[in-house]
Amino acid sequence: MSKPRVVLGVGGGIAAYKACEVLRGLTESGHDVRVVPTEAALNFVGAATFEALSGHPVHTGVFTEVPEVQHVRVGKEADLVLIVPATANLLAKAAHGIADDLLTNTLLTARCPVAFFPAMHTEMWEHPATQDNVALLRHRGAVVTEPAAGRLTGKDTGKGRLADPQEIIDLAKLLLAEPRALPRDLEGVRVAISAGGTREPLDPVRYLGNRSSGKQGYALARVAAQRGAEVTLVAGHTVELPEPAGVTVVKVSTAEELRVAMHEAAKPAEIVVMAAAVADFRPANVSGAKIKKSDDQPDPVIMLDRNADILAELVTDRAPGQIVVGFAAETGDEHGSVLDHARAKLRRKGCDLLVVNAVGDGKAFEVEDNAGWLLASDGTERPIPFGSKAQLGVAVWDAVVGLLKR
Repeated sequence: MSKPRVVLGVGGGIAAYKACEVLRGLTESGHDVRVVPTEAALNFVGAATFEALSGHPVHTGVFTEVPEVQHVRVGKEADLVLIVPATANLLAKAAHGIADDLLTNTLLTARCPVAFFPAMHTEMWEHPATQDNVALLRHRGAVVTEPAAGRLTGKDTGKGRLADPQEIIDLAKLLLAEPRALPRDLEGVRVAISAGGTREPLDPVRYLGNRSSGKQGYALARVAAQRGAEVTLVAGHTVELPEPAGVTVVKVSTAEELRVAMHEAAKPAEIVVMAAAVADFRPANVSGAKIKKSDDQPDPVIMLDRNADILAELVTDRAPGQIVVGFAAETGDEHGSVLDHARAKLRRKGCDLLVVNAVGDGKAFEVEDNAGWLLASDGTERPIPFGSKAQLGVAVWDAVVGLLKR
């Protein structure tokens, strides 16, 4: 099979150097990437760097390789066009059909998904002209992602920072797999999501925890934010993950801390998603000193207390009309299959949707891909095909949007 063909357009902003990370990540994962920078972008990263990483020549104007008609061919042959970074100038040109170099000509000829990843100072991002251009591009079907908040050029901080390169790579792969994965159908909807595992301290060194990486919850938050939602992500312990652009992240550690933070985040939310792997039990007594191993003493006995059922509490306390989505990591046993246990859990919890993952043997935890089933309170069930955790997130949000429209 041929490699997916990606055009990586690079705008003339300080964040242009991060396009090199995106380029390397996509080429190393089996994509054929052609870099089309603006002339201004080459002030930040030289053409030789892009050529070395992509294996393709780099041009900015329309008067090179004229017999190949590349100002038309590059866009027409692409499976995906990414603009990293998308400056205010590039967004304006794209919105108004200005074609004065190879990249802007490519944008007019592309008939594949086009995704812009903005990067600029906060004042430029918030300016009515930029926001009108963003709205126009989205209306036409382009994906214009929400920028991150953080350190900008110089000492400034605020919204307008380029999304993390790994997030851009993940969203690019998602759009190649599902071109219509990011409609703006959650615009203005407030969402609270939990992610990751909890740690219940036993002594200053040890804790009870689980293998949750947090990747599924982060993927849910990332997709929701890029579909227009106002997302608060309550994050327990995770592997090292970049914070999703456009998402408010609240860090917690224990099950009780997660419980308090989720109740607070759920108050104004229309949708609540409990994707975190919360510890069911915690040590009844926490030692102030490290528990020693000694041949002269009997092995310690650890008594456990049950943690609160946060999902059940959120269902009980929810406001009228609030949608609650639960997650269940299940295994089959002599008492029933994965789905048997999941159906019983759905009845006990009372949530609107339950996402079920079979775990064990390298499934669900600490992996990049996932699969499962989506059970609804009305009795409907459907499988979620194996794919990236972002694709599973798309399936969940499609189902949620269906409930919102009822």
